[in-house]
Amino acid sequence: MEKNKEGTKKLLTSTLLGIWSKQMNETMTKITIPKKLYRIGEIVTNTPFTRQTIHNYTVMGLIQESDWTKGGHRLYDESVFERLSLIMNLRNNKTLAQIRKILALEDNDSDDNARKATVAS
Repeated sequence: MEKNKEGTKKLLTSTLLGIWSKQMNETMTKITIPKKLYRIGEIVTNTPFTRQTIHNYTVMGLIQESDWTKGGHRLYDESVFERLSLIMNLRNNKTLAQIRKILALEDNDSDDNARKATVAS
């Protein structure tokens, strides 16, 4: 009998928490987390690439800066790490020219998909 009461109590608590959570999500003010931007030095610290390589990849169009500081320094968003990982893996058996073509095709596919999603909505 005691176990049955405890089970009912847990079920009721779980149900009430679920209802409360749903109501909170519907009415709650959300805080937007600002996007983190990285300077070249931070990228160099967290990857096997040199400052010059990051600069060259930017000039070649393999990666893109997201913004600039007031002092004219490039800033990159978090996606640069994924892009650099891809480049690093492709460098095992592809030239930079081949990598540029592969990334351009991938970027075009992403742009096309984004346009299709916008048109569909």
